[in-house]
Amino acid sequence: MVWIPGGTFLMGSDHHYPEEAPAHRVSVDGFWMDATTVTNRDFAHFVKATGYITLAERPADPADYPGARPELLAASSILFRKPSAPVDMSNHYNWWHYVAGADWRHPRGPASSIRGLMDHPVVHVAWEDVAAYAHWACKALPTEAEWEFAARGGLDGREFVWGDDLPPNGKYMANTWQGEFPYRNTREDGFEYTSPVRAFPPNGYGLYDMAGNVWQWTADWYGDHGTRHRSCCTVANPRGGAAEESFDPNAPGMRIPRRVTKGGSHLCAPNYCRRYRPAARMAQPIDTAISHLGFRCIKRPAPKAEAMP
Repeated sequence: MVWIPGGTFLMGSDHHYPEEAPAHRVSVDGFWMDATTVTNRDFAHFVKATGYITLAERPADPADYPGARPELLAASSILFRKPSAPVDMSNHYNWWHYVAGADWRHPRGPASSIRGLMDHPVVHVAWEDVAAYAHWACKALPTEAEWEFAARGGLDGREFVWGDDLPPNGKYMANTWQGEFPYRNTREDGFEYTSPVRAFPPNGYGLYDMAGNVWQWTADWYGDHGTRHRSCCTVANPRGGAAEESFDPNAPGMRIPRRVTKGGSHLCAPNYCRRYRPAARMAQPIDTAISHLGFRCIKRPAPKAEAMP
């Protein structure tokens, strides 16, 4: 793990996607953070030690999803499949598919495996899976503020975790999409899917893949920056909103809480999703596993005991 010294920074952005605004001053205390996302090797150790079965490996309970088609209740996960030609960009079902047999052991579908991918980030892990791993490892998931502060690596207010240019001097600093998403990836960075966790340079704090490769879970319930951060002063150690405030307002029939994910992934592209930036954020339902989402853990120092009078 790497020590993140803590400090004050400008969280969010006023110049990109609306959910990132407003930019606001935040401070966080110091903490330890995993230098890389949790890998398939790490997760395999956890599963071997505990016998844990991930959400994607278990059939869904019909009582939790009344009216769902039976095939959607099978042990499944959401998988990216590249179309062969341009498609309607307003319909994400043109590239996202619910696939039976896709899980962390089979990251690209039931016929795939993690052989040769042990140093790649584990994917297809839902919130309860990452929480179980963190508990086993005696660690925690970072808050959104902790994650973003760490991602910036000391470069407060910069566009990317390495500076302001993508890519600087033609050098790719993260695993992202080159070409036309979702049907043509020119792989100028060397990768079509995920990459080994140390394939690209670390940021200023020595953390790898704080942009691209896979999105990363945080502990915060998703909420609007505009309603949660209106203070004129620096907010200290924010912990996010409430579960009941995180539901998707565009899907009123789905009362599934959502948590904040950060960092972007290998599927982020200039023509579709410029979220390979530290300020970027997405809402992820806690019951959903997907092929481009992983996590990393932190440890906070134990509180200092108060001096006796």
